[in-house]
Amino acid sequence: MKKRGIVAGIIAALIVLDQLVKSYVVQNIALGEIKSWIPNLVSLTYLQNRGAAFSMLQDQQWFFAVITLVVMAGAIWYLHKHIEDSVWTVLGLMLIIAGGLGNFIDRVSQGFVVDMFHLDFINFAIFNVADSYLTVGVVLLLLAMLKEEMNGN
Repeated sequence: MKKRGIVAGIIAALIVLDQLVKSYVVQNIALGEIKSWIPNLVSLTYLQNRGAAFSMLQDQQWFFAVITLVVMAGAIWYLHKHIEDSVWTVLGLMLIIAGGLGNFIDRVSQGFVVDMFHLDFINFAIFNVADSYLTVGVVLLLLAMLKEEMNGN
């Protein structure tokens, strides 16, 4: 039970961090404005993403909200069932849940997701903290599953 409380607390803290960064950007950067943050590496901008990754399926917020709820319910159930598995499985699921819920909050409260990170050295989509959580979480979960598969579990 104690482990579940710690995991829930970490997920909540990750969501709060995501929302604080988004709030900072909305309050301090004009829509479409670009500010250098780490020169030649990362700039901050304010983008209202009304779609999914790479702005696909624009203005389908309720579709994404429903899909997110279904996926998050599955991830929470899986985390509950596998809370004693490898730390990488648990961490991956925590990041996926925090990222999904962070963007879900934006979609429901604003009708769009706030994106802000622009990589200066490559032509890549503008993304946010929650997107980073999701990406790292999926990679960790896949690596944990691959490791289990290789170990014959």
